[in-house]
Amino acid sequence: MWEYTDKVREHFLNPKNAGEIENPDGVAEVGSIACGDALKLSFKLDENKRIADAKFKTFGCASAIASASALTEMLKGKTVEEAMKITNQDIADYLGGLPPEKMHCSVLGQEALEKAIENYRGVSHKKPEEEIVCVCFGVTDGEIERAVRQNHLTTVEEVTNYTKAGGGCGNCHEKIQAIIDRVYATKRPEEGPAERPKLSNIQKIRMIEETIDREIRPSLKHDGGDIELVDVVGNRVLVAMRGACATCQASQATMKGFVEWRLKEFVSPELVVEEVAS
Repeated sequence: MWEYTDKVREHFLNPKNAGEIENPDGVAEVGSIACGDALKLSFKLDENKRIADAKFKTFGCASAIASASALTEMLKGKTVEEAMKITNQDIADYLGGLPPEKMHCSVLGQEALEKAIENYRGVSHKKPEEEIVCVCFGVTDGEIERAVRQNHLTTVEEVTNYTKAGGGCGNCHEKIQAIIDRVYATKRPEEGPAERPKLSNIQKIRMIEETIDREIRPSLKHDGGDIELVDVVGNRVLVAMRGACATCQASQATMKGFVEWRLKEFVSPELVVEEVAS
């Protein structure tokens, strides 16, 4: 069962702007019913060249409907230039977060927006130089690379969450990993560290839990200890040490030198870990 925010449920159960605009200024169709997700987006400009109306038709899950509904609401009143700055992460944040496995729905919305604006500007959508990497879902190397760069993805699983690539037979996993490796291998030194995307509180908590389970708990259990996530307040991560860690004199050093370091590395450099009694 996916964990949806109240805003996702609202936009799914009562979608805004469903339908199609007659004689739109910009229109695009992305995805395909055969692959499980399809979206048609259209918009109309007013006399001041601002988006007066935007509508959508979609075939997909609750997250796909909610993402498309949210996008149309976000577009109204914006210029085309302002609309171009909307990212898939902005769509997810507007909804209060999406389950990691459903982030591809927000990516579909961003792709539809980009192509609708290209249509308005008379630019061709076709990119014949891109190669189909995931045959199951028709995802190209260019689409995967853009998702990796824009969302700072580092694993095949994350790419699948954001693009669906690799979610079928799995034969493309090696190609996806090669694209990830290429992106980070060719990153210019002057670019500096990649800026992490802004996380909703739900996303932050989920990433903290996943990092604890994957990167922290196994090492602590090896020495007879454990850790429990008590709460997350802003960037303060409140934890309780268990087992051997609860009585170890070096627990503070472990918490700051290991636990906090790992969470800063995998979630956010702004996190501060504090031990509480629980």
